[in-house]
Amino acid sequence: MTAATLATQIRAGETTAVAAVERSLDGIKRLEAKLSAFNTVIAERALDRARSLDAAGASTGPLHGVPIAIKDNMCTVGVPTTASSKILAGFIPPYNATVVERLERAGAIIVGKTNLDEFAMGSSTENSALGPSKNPWDVTRTPGGSSGGSAAAVAARLVPLAFGSDTGGSIRQPAGLCGIVGFKPTYGRVSRYGLLAFASSLDQIGPFATTVDDAALAFSVIGGFDSHDSTSAPEAMPDLATALSGNVKGLRIGVPRAFLGEGVDDAILKAFESALATLAARGATPVDIDLPHAPYGIPVYYLICTAEASSNLARYDGVRYGLRTKLEKDDSLLQMYERTRDQGFGPEVKRRIMLGTYVLSAGYYDAYYLKAQQVRTLLLQDYQRAFEHVDVVATPTTPTPAFKLGEKTSDPVQMYLNDIFTVSANLTGLPSISVPCGFSSTRLPIGFQLTGRAFDEATLLRAADTFQRDTTFHTENPPFAEATGGKPRD
Repeated sequence: MTAATLATQIRAGETTAVAAVERSLDGIKRLEAKLSAFNTVIAERALDRARSLDAAGASTGPLHGVPIAIKDNMCTVGVPTTASSKILAGFIPPYNATVVERLERAGAIIVGKTNLDEFAMGSSTENSALGPSKNPWDVTRTPGGSSGGSAAAVAARLVPLAFGSDTGGSIRQPAGLCGIVGFKPTYGRVSRYGLLAFASSLDQIGPFATTVDDAALAFSVIGGFDSHDSTSAPEAMPDLATALSGNVKGLRIGVPRAFLGEGVDDAILKAFESALATLAARGATPVDIDLPHAPYGIPVYYLICTAEASSNLARYDGVRYGLRTKLEKDDSLLQMYERTRDQGFGPEVKRRIMLGTYVLSAGYYDAYYLKAQQVRTLLLQDYQRAFEHVDVVATPTTPTPAFKLGEKTSDPVQMYLNDIFTVSANLTGLPSISVPCGFSSTRLPIGFQLTGRAFDEATLLRAADTFQRDTTFHTENPPFAEATGGKPRD
């Protein structure tokens, strides 16, 4: 059941918030040991809130009574927020992230905090200090990352909506690998207040859902200006109620074919071409475009994001909150810093801190960090030129279907290349969405990615919603869905 349908039924008295939360918690109880999607489940708190909503009678908003999950890098009052890192063990925030405030104001009920790559640094959720999450379609494979727990929770139908952060594809990539919708709005559309920062110029919060309609509903709740966030955009939110019209006649879809060659699985390319044909049958027009600097997206991204991570993670020092290792009698302050950070951070976080510190250091800043920012500008200009001729840009979401757990952990570069199609939207700040568009020969989901003009989420969501109207990939459930009441696939 979609979030929109569930909220409607609760408001109509056809079911209750308590019943909805109980179904969600029952599914988590059945499947969590197999999926490892959640870091924390707050069952009693969720049920108490559901009882309060049912007792109040009146609707509190568009997500009234809907159970949701939140990535464990967004602050929640009274609930541990760990970023799946040992260094934040025991940290319980004294305030809510703006996104959490807006969701609860809209009537949503948080049932738990989901697993992620430590501090959102990864593409497989294998960098979590709490262990990897599993893909509901095949538990030997990754659900993607860094928001793998949120993606797995929605794909297994444990919750109809979950929320993640997207720094280089961390919403869209796991959505593609898990066969669900993942949406990254324009940078600045959704407040980052209360989000534990990884790379501040790239991070953006967005929803996971089974349908574009639900993703649009979630976006309408969490989006909009927030004075607590200095990068929050003042632009008015679009009218999504009328935007999802199903009409894409005349829509021009840019296809950067030179960017879609080497390293892309044949099944991915076949599903991608089929997705283009589906929209063309509705009246859209594919147009070949060139994004000459897109192949440089990965090296540019991993220079900029590591530099910002190095700066942002300097605050985790064992003094103010989180982990502090046991001190020896004659330890200096510097030794306490070093030991705490060495024991608190995992290998991938350490790698990125060291890379970022290096590229920001004297003698290397101009050659690496400054050059990366210059190429970032060229990439944005590529998209701006493309949008003079097209309305959205289409690519596959990932170059391959979900890979085996452990398959790429020994080769960070191969892991990084899995984000080749997603990092550009973060470097340019553009809105982007992944929708399911097919399956591999082994029944692993394939994602179709659309990227739009800045602050034109309405067109982007309309195109994605129209595609879903003519396809059924989003209605197919993984094997585990039967345990949570979903219709099992054949």
